[in-house]
Parts: sequence; structure tokens; C-alpha cells
Amino acid sequence: MKYQTNQSEFTKGSMAQNILRLAIPMTFAQLINLLYSIIDRVYIGHIGQDATLALGGVGLTFPIITIISAFANLFGTGGSPLFSISRGQKENEKALNIMGNCFSMLVLTGLFLTIFCMLLKRPILFLFGASEVTFPYADSYITIYLIGTVFVMITLGMNNFINAQGFGRKGMMTILIGAVLNIILDPIFIFLLHMGVAGAALATILSQAVSALWVTRFLFGRSSLMPITRQSLRIRPYLLKEICSLGLSGFVMSVTNGMVQIACNAMLQSFGGDLYVSVMAVLNSIREVITMPVMGLTNAAQPVLGFNFGAEENGRVKDGIRFVSILCIVYTLSIWLVLLLFPEAFIHIFNSDPRLLEAGKSAMYLYFFGIFMMALQFSGQCVFTALGRAKYAVFFSLFRKAIIVVPLTLLLPHIGGLGVNGVFLAEPVSNFIGGTACFVTMYFTVWKALS
Repeated sequence: MKYQTNQSEFTKGSMAQNILRLAIPMTFAQLINLLYSIIDRVYIGHIGQDATLALGGVGLTFPIITIISAFANLFGTGGSPLFSISRGQKENEKALNIMGNCFSMLVLTGLFLTIFCMLLKRPILFLFGASEVTFPYADSYITIYLIGTVFVMITLGMNNFINAQGFGRKGMMTILIGAVLNIILDPIFIFLLHMGVAGAALATILSQAVSALWVTRFLFGRSSLMPITRQSLRIRPYLLKEICSLGLSGFVMSVTNGMVQIACNAMLQSFGGDLYVSVMAVLNSIREVITMPVMGLTNAAQPVLGFNFGAEENGRVKDGIRFVSILCIVYTLSIWLVLLLFPEAFIHIFNSDPRLLEAGKSAMYLYFFGIFMMALQFSGQCVFTALGRAKYAVFFSLFRKAIIVVPLTLLLPHIGGLGVNGVFLAEPVSNFIGGTACFVTMYFTVWKALS
């Protein structure tokens, strides 16, 4: 079978140009993708008298949504670097089978998660910090959202393979189409049809369905460098093992993010009540927006670094690592300064309740302290994943979240009367310790070996 190759010869041109060529549309696409949830929260945070409680209720569903995203990452971020490495080694048949296997697993896993979460949603939400007041809002949102789980899985997981082929603009369109539709449908369902949080969820899954259709049509069509075939969809255990091994890093990172959200909501409910659960919903929303450029850059760098590594262009790999690391640090330093100067402006986007504004402002100063250290974690994880160093990638995903953040979130509120402030302090502490450990390890195990 003959494959196209001219779209993504990443061994030509400067590494910075190759990375930015993918990063700009990918980052824009991922920022647009955030609109699915961010726009929901913006509208929900301004729906009326119960806006703060509704926002907190929807915030309680974040861990479930995060875990769904984790499974999409397992196959999407696990398969796409292997796909790029195989193409760099001219093993096109293997690359095609990797892509087909990822599609099959995303669909099957999506169906399983839908059934599992539907059956256990009530005890899960109360475990995550729901109260009798916020549960109806959380239940209304997640029930409808779960119906579209398969669409979410396909969109998030398979769009990686569009980008890995060098079609950054096509990948951006995947997200743009759905996000624009979501922006249009949200006010119609929420306000015009008076559906509230249920309307926000319905707008989201309809938009994701359209995005999933776009991805599927492209990857199975002639525009793809390697159109998915029926034979490539057959699950091959030996490939699945490789995919899951490498994707375990992204999976663990997302699952541990969910664990952190669960721990935070539970402790905030205990020490501060529903108001501080709503504050955390706002902080999570702000964090997702400001870290997305870093994620877009590092995700774009992975296929470029992987392709050059597969082609044994070690000098170019080092150039790429240097470029990504410096750019991530400069950006996060800049955004930290903006957050320090204008905290209320960010909170106002999601809610205008004076009580939430007051509580949220002081929480922001603690939660985002030293956020530039997080750039080191992202850079190190990017390199480990791109070059197939699965064990390192998995370890540092677990180290920062599961080993540092979760225990600190549960412990600090009880120390010295810190209370809710202890919950917000756990994040910056983890950034300093985890970011340093990850980047230093990458330097000694990868950078020096490339020399």
C-alpha cells in the first residue's frame, strides 16, 4: 500500500519552525476545545440567584469528566507518538495498525464508561463532595454529559493522529466546529429553553458529536496520509501493550488530576462549605485556560521530537527540547505576573457573587504561586513521552499529583489552623518539588544520552 509522506517530514527545516507550525493551530484548537466546558461555566455562573450553587454543582462533575479524558489520553497520547516514531522509521503498516487499534479501543472504552458511571453516579458525586443542595445540579449535568462519552473519546483521542500527520489546521477545525456550535447552542438551551445546567450539558454533547463525525470522516477518508482500514481496526494485543505503556503517562496524569479534584472538593466542603467548592471550580477553570498554551506547545513538540528521534537526528532532538523548555518557562512567568496584578478580572468571568470574589481572590494568590515551576514538569513529561521513555513519564505523573498533592491536600488543612488555605497551598508546593525533580531527571537521563 502506498502512503503519502510529504506533509510531515519533520527532519527538514528548523525544529522551532516545525514545532510552532503544529503548536499554533494545536494550541488554538485546544483553547477552543476548552470553550466546551468554559462557556458552560460562564453561562452557569450567571444564570441567576442560584448561580454560585449551580457552578459548584457542575464543578463536582469535573473529576468524572477528567477521568473520561484520561482514557482518551491513554490511547490518544499513547498511540500518536508511536505512530510518529513508526513513520520516522518508515514502518508505515505498523503506524496504520496503531491508529486503527486506538480508534477501536476509544469506542469500546467509551461505551463501558457510560454504563459504569450511569449506574454509580449518585454515590460517586457524594464521595466527590456533593451536598444535598448541590447534588441536583451535578446530577442534571453529568447524566446528559455521559450520553456523549463515546463522542468525547473519539474527538479527544483521535484528533492526535490528525496532528501527528502534520495536519495542524485540520486538527484545529475538529475543535473549532464543535466549539462554535457549543457557543451557539448554550444560550439557546440554558436561557431560551430554560433548561439550566441540563441545557449546558446537552449543548456540549451535541457539539462533541459533530466534532467526532469530522475526525472520523477525515481519518477514514482519502485526505488522510494513511486512511484507517477495516483490517487496522482489529485489536492487536502486542500493539495495545505498547500504546498503553506509553499512554500510561497521560492517563495517570489525568487520573491523578481527578484524584486531586476529589480531595480538594472533599476538604473544601469539610472546612469551608459549598462556597469554597465553587471557588475551586473557578480556580480550576482559570488554570485550564492559562496552562493550555503550555500543553499545546508540548503536545505539538511530541510528534516532531519522536519523528527526529526515530530518524536518529539527536542534535535536532536537543534543539527541540531546548526551544520548548525556554518558551514554556517564559510564558508561565509572564502569566503569573498577570494573575498577581488582575485576580478579580479572571474571577468575574465566571461569577460576580461578592462572597465568591472575596474568597477567590485570596485563594488565587496561594494556588498560583510559583506557577512557572509547572513548566519544568510539562517540558520533562513531553520529552519522556515523545521519546518512548514510558516508565519515567508514568513515574513523574504519579510523583507530583498522587505522592505530593493528594497527601498535602488532606494533611495541610489540619496543620496550624490553615483550613481551606492548606488546600490551595498544596498545588504550588507540588509544582516546586515535582517540576524540579522531573526536569533534572530528564536532563541526566535524556539530554546527556543524546549527546
